[in-house]
Amino acid sequence: MSEKAVRAGAIGVLGSRIAYGIALIAAPSRVAGNRWLGAGARGPAAQVALRGVGAREIALHGLALGAYLRGSPVRPLLAASIAGDLADIAATTASRQGLPGGSAKATAAVAGGSLLLTLALAALADD
Repeated sequence: MSEKAVRAGAIGVLGSRIAYGIALIAAPSRVAGNRWLGAGARGPAAQVALRGVGAREIALHGLALGAYLRGSPVRPLLAASIAGDLADIAATTASRQGLPGGSAKATAAVAGGSLLLTLALAALADD
């Protein structure tokens, strides 16, 4: 894979994670409502947690994007991102009985897809 393609992929993956974080902060119940948390996403307590996840996404992936663009080591940040995805899957699975039907599977698919993209990016990183 060319360096240009890797760079475009890295910017795309990390940028999409930042955009997801912004969306979680701006409209937590819209982003996490129907498929993930259902009606519970509209509660103030859930919105606090969702905005925290959004902040994690922005901070972690913003740092990773900056490091990548500077040519600094990025793998530790990508490892932290993968850990966050695993935590999202585990937390959703542990609480699946109180969530909409199929929520745990959908979360595993979405967070698992993000995890795999991040893992691929880590494999292609030069540090």
